[in-house]
Parts: sequence; C-alpha cells; structure tokens
Amino acid sequence: MRPRRVVITGMGAITPLGLDVPTTWANAVAGRSGVGPITLFDASGLNVRIAAEVKGFDPLNYMDAREARRRDRFEQFAVVATQEAVRQAGLRITEEIADEVGVIIGSAIGGAQTFADGVETALHKSPRLLHPFVIPMVITDGASAQIAIELGARGPNFATVSACAAGADAIGIAYELIRSGDCRVCIAGGAEASITFIGIAAFDRIGAMSRRNDDPAGACRPFDRDRDGTVMGEGAAVLVLEDLEFALARGAEPLAEIIGYGATSDAYHPIAPDENGAGAARAMAKALRKAGIRPEEVDYINAHGTGTPLNDKTETLAIKTVFGERAYEIPVSATKSMTGHMIGATGALEAIFCVMAIREGIIPPTINLQNPDPECDLDYVPNQARRKEVRIAITNAFGFGGHNSVLVLKRWEGA
Repeated sequence: MRPRRVVITGMGAITPLGLDVPTTWANAVAGRSGVGPITLFDASGLNVRIAAEVKGFDPLNYMDAREARRRDRFEQFAVVATQEAVRQAGLRITEEIADEVGVIIGSAIGGAQTFADGVETALHKSPRLLHPFVIPMVITDGASAQIAIELGARGPNFATVSACAAGADAIGIAYELIRSGDCRVCIAGGAEASITFIGIAAFDRIGAMSRRNDDPAGACRPFDRDRDGTVMGEGAAVLVLEDLEFALARGAEPLAEIIGYGATSDAYHPIAPDENGAGAARAMAKALRKAGIRPEEVDYINAHGTGTPLNDKTETLAIKTVFGERAYEIPVSATKSMTGHMIGATGALEAIFCVMAIREGIIPPTINLQNPDPECDLDYVPNQARRKEVRIAITNAFGFGGHNSVLVLKRWEGA
C-alpha cells in the first residue's frame, strides 16, 4: 500500500509565553522571555530560583472542578492544548471514525507534583488520605488517556517517554501510524509540569540549570559564550495530524505537511550527548532521507538549543556534519531562550513554531545571544525575528539517555 500523506490541521498550546498558539507565537516573534522567579513553591532554599512558568492558567476556565481535581497539572495542560487544536481543526470524532483516531502524548516525567504530594501524605499523614486518583494522575500516559476519554478516540493510545525528545517522538510516531494506514487521525504532542521542588533541585544537581537568579529573562543563553545552563519550563503543545485524503474530504484546511521523521540513539552516556554530535547528525540525515529532501532545500532549523555548554556545541557540530558549508547559510534559532526547556513538551511546541514560520515567513529569534561562542558559529538569528520565506523546516529534539528525534515539515502546496 502506498504510504499516506500526513498534514497538520490543528494546533494548541499552553506555554510560558501564552495560553494559546497565537499569543505564544506573537510573544516568541517579539523576543519576549517567559522566565521569571518561581512562584509555584518556595524556592528560597535552592540554588536555582527561576523558571519559565505558565502564567494565569486556571483549569476551571476549561473544565469542571471535579475533572480538575482528578488531573495532574501536566494532564490539565495537555487536555486544554488539545481542546484548542481540535477546535482549530474543526474535528468531530464520530462513531464511524473513533476506532481510527489515535492519541499519543509524550512526557518525560508525568505527574511529578502529584507523586511528591502523595509521598508526603503517605509518610507524614496516612496512606488512607491519599487521593484515590493518584495513580492515573502520576502515570506518564495519564494525559493521553484523559484526552482519549474526553474525545472518544478509540485508536492507539499511549505516551512516548524519551526525555526531552518525547513530544517530537509522539508526533513522529503519529506520523508513521497515519502513513501506514493504522490511523486516519492522531492527536499528538507533549505535556510537562516539572517545575517542582524535586525537579528543580535534581536538574540543578547534575549541573544542567542556569543559576542567574538575578537576571531571569537573560538566564537561558543558547549558543552564547557565557551560557551556564538551561531554565526549566512547563506546558503542553498538541497537534492534530490527519491522512491528507481524509482531511480534504471533510473540508479541513492543512496548515503544513509532515514529510519526514528520524530517530536515533547516541548509545553513549546517561546525560551527556555524544561529544561529536554523531547521533544527532544521524537523526537529521535519516529524517531528510526519508523525506526525500536534499540539505540545500532546508530553509530553517529550530534547534534543540538548551543553553547548556555541551548541547549547543555538539548540536552545532551535528548540523555542520549534515549540511556541510550550507550550514552557514541556514537560519537556526533556539526558542528555548524564551520558553525555557519544557522537557517532554518542548519538541511539540517547536514543531508548532516551525509550522508558524512556514505559514508566516517569520523566523523567531534566539534571544540573549550577546557574546557568540567561537565554537558555535552558525546563523542563530540573534535577538530579533527575521522575515524569510520558509518552505522546508526541520526541528531537533534531543534528550537525556541519548535520544535524538528530528521532524521535517513542509509548506502545504496542495494535493
């Protein structure tokens, strides 16, 4: 059977830059930072007291109190982002198609705060006082399950758990499921709510976090010589993916087309990336090969770009390996400089940024790039958005454990 074409028809997001896609995109293009002092808990005893929190989010604006109490924060984010995506897609899941609608939502950690609260209750109060929904609120597939229940989607339903590549892998696997004919529609993306006491303390313990507490907006500095770590973010990003024929038959408007997905493993270290960027390069090359795209056809790269000393250098090496001299001509931006690192949600949000760049001809900037690192010498679109026609974009997502995930997106140019 000939592989089916896969288009994006809806997008939704809850991020440190806004409570929907239009607001998030507008703030990204404007180069605004979503980083500030931590308010979700008392961080005064920690070395890191800043994060990119979602601001102004009240779950009761989107769901009733009973459902809100049964959902961890990461699940609430995922459900609300899905509501926006499905609304834009104009998707109604009828009995006729319910068995062919999948839900795949990636998350690295799942219900972190619910787990921490549950341990505290069980140890210091009584196990009998535990919330009866602790398990469905903690498990990493809790978001995909909640979405499937809410929508009545009875196709494949699971979570991808590949650290910071989880959201991109969810989209990639959804793409493959539709191409193969296993689904006609997939709700795919990522969600995370890991700005917790243990989350911040643990990431800082391995040296991954910026400690620029006195300069929150300037803390995440991808590709800058003075970068000292990433900043924790949170939120969700969800896309509606459809078989092209099905989308057109129901009158949906394709926003962009997904044409390639590549995933590899460094098989190198639990935390550090391969110092030569070999695994990341193989993922990019694989995604381009499967898409049938030559390196010279790529117009924009949304980098993983965490602002950590190792990642930025190795990602730069990987891009040079794949694109050669052409690497110096491709705009590359690191939007985590504004959103922080949304862990399992970040790859999905950056796919949305690629769609918006393709549709609007605007490349979001890498903010805080004041003193370029000599080892990071590509065009990182420093500090200001840039107008540029984008037909083909790729987005990189790399994660602890050596996970590498790359998506290739293309302007919708008709059937």
